[in-house]
Amino acid sequence: MSAVAFKLAREKAILDGLGSSGNTVKYLNQDFEALKKQCLLSGTLFKDEKFPACPSSLGYKELGPYSSKTQGIIWKRPQELVPNPQFIERGATRTDICQGALGDCWLLAAVASLTLNEAILEWVVPHDQSFQKDYAGIFHFKFWQYGEWLDVIVDDRLPTKNGQLVFLYSKERNEFWGALLEKAYAKLNGSYEALIGGTLTEAFEDCTGGICESYNHNSAPPKLYQIIQKALQAGSLLGCFIAMCRIIQYNDYICGELIRIRNPWGECEWTGAWSDNALEWKYINPKQRNTLHRQAIDGEFWMSFSDFKKQFTNVEICNLSPDPLICNQAHKWNMKLFHGTWQSGSTAGGSPDYPATYWTNPQFKIKLEEPDDDQEASACEPCCMMIVGLMQKNRRRQKIKAEDWLKIGYCIYQLENQADVNLSREFFSTNKPVVHFDREVCLREASSRFHLPQGEYLIVPYTSQPFQDGHFCLRIFSVKQIKAQYVFSTTTCHKPWLSCFLLCVCLLDLYFSSFMQDCELTANELQTILNRVITKRTDIKSDGFNINTCREMISLLDNHGTGTLGLVEFKILWMKIQKYLEIYKKVDTNYSGTIDAHEMRNALKEAGFTLSNKIQQSIIIRYACSKLAIDFDGFVACMIRLECLFSNVKIPLSVIESYCKMFLFYYIY
Repeated sequence: MSAVAFKLAREKAILDGLGSSGNTVKYLNQDFEALKKQCLLSGTLFKDEKFPACPSSLGYKELGPYSSKTQGIIWKRPQELVPNPQFIERGATRTDICQGALGDCWLLAAVASLTLNEAILEWVVPHDQSFQKDYAGIFHFKFWQYGEWLDVIVDDRLPTKNGQLVFLYSKERNEFWGALLEKAYAKLNGSYEALIGGTLTEAFEDCTGGICESYNHNSAPPKLYQIIQKALQAGSLLGCFIAMCRIIQYNDYICGELIRIRNPWGECEWTGAWSDNALEWKYINPKQRNTLHRQAIDGEFWMSFSDFKKQFTNVEICNLSPDPLICNQAHKWNMKLFHGTWQSGSTAGGSPDYPATYWTNPQFKIKLEEPDDDQEASACEPCCMMIVGLMQKNRRRQKIKAEDWLKIGYCIYQLENQADVNLSREFFSTNKPVVHFDREVCLREASSRFHLPQGEYLIVPYTSQPFQDGHFCLRIFSVKQIKAQYVFSTTTCHKPWLSCFLLCVCLLDLYFSSFMQDCELTANELQTILNRVITKRTDIKSDGFNINTCREMISLLDNHGTGTLGLVEFKILWMKIQKYLEIYKKVDTNYSGTIDAHEMRNALKEAGFTLSNKIQQSIIIRYACSKLAIDFDGFVACMIRLECLFSNVKIPLSVIESYCKMFLFYYIY
């Protein structure tokens, strides 16, 4: 199947529900049921060729083949470690999750917290798996990735040293669901080492498909306690392992806001006010005390919200996705999901600090029509609450290539009767964003909650610097339904100046006449003429016109089908090239003799072409050098090809765009 056909088939499958919780994607095309059946029939234990029991699965640097940390590691199956291995024994609990010699506590903390939510845990960790019944050495887990649920398969060979698991283990030494889940997540991200360093929100989202928001106590909104209460009522997962909030009576007075914290490791507790043995419990209503107070070294404890803000720097809330298998229907969110790309020279415009290129970033239009029901008393006009999350994709897998997270952010602008087309640099030079969310550190996602009045808005996601390649998904969670769309540039040709030269008649320098003794110019002769002229210029850079470009020039103007140009035809071509040069020099604002990829967009606009982002990306791939510069002969070649496509107005623009994608610019999806 061709790349284009595969992409179309994939898009159709997604429309049919592929990737939803009811139709998970088979990661790396591995079918759990089919592989398990095959192993049972053959009487062999599964060996995963896609994530083999070898050094490459461990890591590449700290856990690389020559690292002292990986010396002596032997991959063993659970029955080689204990006499009676169990997948889950007496239910999944937080003590099943103990950190080994891997810096992935962020993942382990999230997994441990899932043991409090049975529905989500049974979704991520299918419980109908066993080391006894139909055992074949194969297990599977489900993770969310960028809008899709993936079914990830692993074999049960685990890294060990001296007969003990190297990484995640359970206090019940014969229980292995946690270690196998960690292995599946390592496979999803390329290796165990790829899991070193991360955030709780990242793991929460990959286990739920939800969207997270983080609050720093130094800059948190005044009503943070109420936000936490609403999140708990909606069934959201919260960082710091907050289990419940209460306001209780203390000596017949309101004592304030209390919060209950759960330490996932269960080894230490708060010992200050309202802790298990604190005096404050003696002075509250006995009925409330009996309901709330519980003395046990279990890692759960109460503390005042003011103390909580002093002891913890951040609160992280994971709002669950609208998926019916995950979310409480009574508190269901509405969601919009878009996928996009930052492409060097096309849609990687950088932050607003780079106005010359910022406007080329992808643009998304949203319309807030219905205000929320529970408006704040202080609100001067009806507002709509939404959480906007911008997530960069697949960067953790690129750690092996020494690539880290990009610094990303987004701006939201209010619109007034703008058309559904990409807004130009002029718009952003005269309009300030109503929201500018910029991550101070490089993390996978930039997300936050906003209250905006009804109306139309534009979201512009960006990387901190121009020319940074990356893929992203943009999610918008809202209380009420909203309208949202990706703002495409249409592929059109607005009466380009090119056709005007069909009426131009100019005299040629006698220098050119020597090549036209028979009044017909071949492609080779045209190449010689153009290259002689262009090499004399010092204001533009060029490697010279190649023979194929010269043939296309002749094809464009050859009205008689001879494969040559007559005198009048050559005059027209020469005037076209003169106009190309005028545009080329106009957009070359730094007088470098070449135009960069972003200047190319302005050149296309000057020429009368408005092309989609994907077509412009194709142009850059085809004509720009490794430094994203386009010399004059490349620019002329591009203009000639575009004019050839648009010369027949009877061809539908959709067909032209498809032709550009599939053949003209050799862009493979």
